[in-house]
Amino acid sequence: MEKKRGAVTIYDVAEEAGVSMATVSRVINGSPNVKPATRKKVLEAIRRLGYRPNAVARGLASKRTTTVGVVIPDISSAFFAELTRGIEDIANMYHYNIIICNSDQQKQKELQLSETLLEKQVDGLLFLGSEVTDEHREIFDGALVPVVLAATVDRKGKYPSVSIDQKQAAFDATEALIREGHREIGLICGPLTDTINAYPRYEGYRAALEKHGLSFREDLVRIGDYRYRSGISAMESLLAAPSPPTAVFVAGDEMAVAAIHAVQDAGKSVPGDVSIIGFDDIPLASQVRPQLSTVSVPMYDIGAVAMRLLTKYMNDEPVENHEVVLPHRLEFRESTRTRGED
Repeated sequence: MEKKRGAVTIYDVAEEAGVSMATVSRVINGSPNVKPATRKKVLEAIRRLGYRPNAVARGLASKRTTTVGVVIPDISSAFFAELTRGIEDIANMYHYNIIICNSDQQKQKELQLSETLLEKQVDGLLFLGSEVTDEHREIFDGALVPVVLAATVDRKGKYPSVSIDQKQAAFDATEALIREGHREIGLICGPLTDTINAYPRYEGYRAALEKHGLSFREDLVRIGDYRYRSGISAMESLLAAPSPPTAVFVAGDEMAVAAIHAVQDAGKSVPGDVSIIGFDDIPLASQVRPQLSTVSVPMYDIGAVAMRLLTKYMNDEPVENHEVVLPHRLEFRESTRTRGED
């Protein structure tokens, strides 16, 4: 039989199968109260006609869309790509669809996308990796669905979040270089106006120097934008300093890989002349040569735990911890070594 033109309805399926619309509905919704022979007949009619249940109509009836909105700062970032994979896997496990929106790290676009997703009647919203301002809070406060933050936190503590301790991670990375014997340690960081990632990492760097009695030297700090080109420029500038560093903590792996290349382009070696440690542990960290030592951030887990936390709120399950801080670790590879080692 030829497929009907236009949208196939539940009425068409019922007519094709010779059953009532209620029976078709029970088959679609997986009800056990349907005879096997009848179920087979309905499923065959659905297949022949190419029928697809109207998710919008079903959502209106149940007042749920089984859809979650995700606002992501940079979809091209390896960090956020891995984090989103964690979100998607848990969403699939709990039978939710996700709508991913890329904000290009623009605040106004973040606000607009959040509004748009809420207007689409999503059952929950995941907001990733950017500072939560009063303008964000105004939108989130007006939402009739749960909002969970991932790879960011709300400084006012209003919204549940999943993240790591950025300052402590940076402290640990800098201290690792100090324990290697370095005393002149540079920093390549993101913009210090970034209060979620860059500034806490800057604070952790300074705190490690202070703990070990080392002077903070502003001339050994360079600001980048987490991208490769800025890492090249920053490292070239550090190497040209009157007293260049023997080690550099780079607060982002893409910039850290660039820093390795800049050292090599200058005819020097890593870690022979300069030890370098990065931050995030994106796949590129183990692909560069020498392989990059770095702070390993549980990117996948941040996404997975945030999505699971959101499902708890959406389904009114008990939540013990509204602010989840996942552990980080240092991944030592070939770009660092003990000073004086052959």
